[in-house]
Amino acid sequence: MNLNRLTRRVAIVGLAVMTAAPVLAQNLYAPVAKVNQSVVTEFEVQQRQRFLQLLNAPGATREGVIDALIDERVRNEAVADAGIELTPEGIDESLAEFAGRANLSTAEFTKALGQAGVSPETFRDFVVNSIGWRELVRARYASRVQITDAEIDRALGTANNSGVRVLVSEIIIPAPPENAARVNALAEQISQSRSVSEFSNYATQYSATASRGRGGRLGWQDLSLLPPSIQPLILGLAPGEVTAPLPIPNAVALFQLRDIQETGSPTNNYSSIEYAAYYLPGGRSPETLAQAAKIAARVDNCNDLYGEAQGQPAEVLERATKAPADIPQDVAIELSKLDAGEVSTALTRSNGQTLMFLMMCSRTAAANQEASREAVINSLRQERLVGYAEQLLEQLKADARIVRK
Repeated sequence: MNLNRLTRRVAIVGLAVMTAAPVLAQNLYAPVAKVNQSVVTEFEVQQRQRFLQLLNAPGATREGVIDALIDERVRNEAVADAGIELTPEGIDESLAEFAGRANLSTAEFTKALGQAGVSPETFRDFVVNSIGWRELVRARYASRVQITDAEIDRALGTANNSGVRVLVSEIIIPAPPENAARVNALAEQISQSRSVSEFSNYATQYSATASRGRGGRLGWQDLSLLPPSIQPLILGLAPGEVTAPLPIPNAVALFQLRDIQETGSPTNNYSSIEYAAYYLPGGRSPETLAQAAKIAARVDNCNDLYGEAQGQPAEVLERATKAPADIPQDVAIELSKLDAGEVSTALTRSNGQTLMFLMMCSRTAAANQEASREAVINSLRQERLVGYAEQLLEQLKADARIVRK
């Protein structure tokens, strides 16, 4: 996000705020939810929703924001109970790092937010709540995470200095907040599949990707094309086994290994992947999917999308070049199936209301084909800590008294 784009977003959201002002002024401090003895107010919900809308972030719906604030209350109690205190210097550094993603100083970022009616406290709370929880998870579970050399070698695909290719099947199930509990229960059931046919039947019935017509079956893929966080999970499976459910934005993903082969060629690693995302209102409605199909027939490469987006707000077209580990996991999964110029319409944003027309632009091979073992260790460690964090949050929520007004 650059300054011009942020300024445009401020203007759009600021206009919406002024338009809605008479309504927003009423009952700002009315309780929306209660978590044990802590109250979530209407003011907090409106502030967080404005903040996420300004950043064009997922989860900006009212229900999504309330769910997130409830989770934060649960996390914050655990952080306080553990006696974790953040230093002013650490907080300032985290705020500066967040603002720096938009190429702004903390003061510039806070000023831009204020122009859209978002208070400095909303920005601060969003960042502080995140780093406090991260510190708790590290303190509680870091000693349990032990990464072996064998796991690192598998993740790098360096056994005998040979490349690895895999046959996998996929299931990606949409999981909007109102259906999350049901989808998670279904995903747990699917993860127990032990035959290709059983997993395939589930894919045909529930998956939202183009592969559902093939029972979720994908063709042979180089392991290096898969997202870095998923590669060790696939390598840890025996043929027929299924990964645990993987949460991705507004969805849950599962993968089954059908076969694995060493290719006898060195593994290809990529330093960066360039892709474009064109956002279409309407989600996965038949009309929007038909519109996406027409666009796909007109465009041959990522540059062509600028013509499609001409005259529309800048935020409808996003073009990014990122290291594989920095790409959102759901996007990385789709990109792993694409060659340059190919398109996926499997993903949505804004709680399913916006279709992501995703196009692969290019992959850049790493100059040094030997991936950093330290980077792999960090990735595997973070993946394990995320799993522990999710388990802890679910346990804490089960023990908490949560009341939605």
